[in-house]
Amino acid sequence: MSATTPRLAAASRTFTQQFSSTRRGARLARLLAAEQLRTWPVPPAVADRAEQIVAELAANAALHGSLQGRDFRLRLVLDTAVGALRVAVTDARGERPPVLSADIGTPPDSESGRGLVLVEALADRWGTEPYPPSGKTVWAECAIAARRLPG
Repeated sequence: MSATTPRLAAASRTFTQQFSSTRRGARLARLLAAEQLRTWPVPPAVADRAEQIVAELAANAALHGSLQGRDFRLRLVLDTAVGALRVAVTDARGERPPVLSADIGTPPDSESGRGLVLVEALADRWGTEPYPPSGKTVWAECAIAARRLPG
């Protein structure tokens, strides 16, 4: 007689993919992230926010974080134990940290410069960290429950 051992559901799920540092790569990152989020147990409102965050961070990586011949990486981590979805985009330009447009005085009629303002509004928290030897990772987290993340 064989007995089965009960298994706990995975506490986290991960999706990682590299993309070319181009507009096409940024668009593909958003599309693949949206498709991946549909397969995970993420509330639709959180998935929508995360898709917009991916779009902004991927566009920034392609526009401001690119170096010839270097890709950017998208990583999504759903941690159900913590109750958070993390979006992280790593690019090759560690010497160019992101700056909120409010901090640099983007003119109101400018067609760009609001990406991180959107990320700040959509995410429960966000930040950056170095990615040695020369890159950086910009990350944002969204709570998957009604509560907001500490920090």
